Amino acid sequence: MTEPIVGIIGGMGPEATIELMQRIVSKTPAADDQDHIHMIVDNNPKVPSRIQALLEGTGDNPAPVLMAMARRLEQAGADFLVIPCNTAHYYWPDIRRSVGIPVWHLVDLTLQAVKKDLPKNKQTIGLLASPALEKIGLYQHGCDRQGLSLLYPTEKEKQLEVIRAVKKGRHTANHIATLNALAAQLVASGADAIVLGCTEFSILHQEIQASVPVIDAMEVLADEILIACKGEPFSEA
Repeated sequence: MTEPIVGIIGGMGPEATIELMQRIVSKTPAADDQDHIHMIVDNNPKVPSRIQALLEGTGDNPAPVLMAMARRLEQAGADFLVIPCNTAHYYWPDIRRSVGIPVWHLVDLTLQAVKKDLPKNKQTIGLLASPALEKIGLYQHGCDRQGLSLLYPTEKEKQLEVIRAVKKGRHTANHIATLNALAAQLVASGADAIVLGCTEFSILHQEIQASVPVIDAMEVLADEILIACKGEPFSEA
């Protein structure tokens, strides 16, 4: 049976795209090169800024570039498409309409995983992500569909500071401390789990500490890709 080929609409940011690829490679039980998953990647850092377009209202519309990337990946042989950037899923309806192959929805996949893992009496999540996600309501709409409650940090600018530092490759221990403090505030406000809804935060996932489960959207995506291509989830055994 031929394994499906995954197409990755990447570059948002470039390091986050590489992080997803590395996780897929690390998770794949492989004895040789041929056992790994076939990925076609458009790691395009020239996609217009989602923050400028959605949060600041000053940037170009990313949709045409994302749609063109999707079409190129389809023409190159991808069987389905994924988008590691959470905020870019604001344009998911446009991307989906531009191709004839499935385009996965990262937010829905993440919240389905959260819903499955959380006890029924603990259904409130705290979201660490770009403030643009709160403005466009992407996770709020998903939580409404899943019957989950959603909390946002009150100090939104601090999240942007960390995102920008990671994109520059200049994040420090202070930035990690900021994320951990924001996570602690969300837990104190009633969060039963923390969701990392920004791929820049996913890069720092091993440094995030909380007294509740931390669900990384990128980790969910890597696991789901493995299941789709190999038919089984990753096992440490």
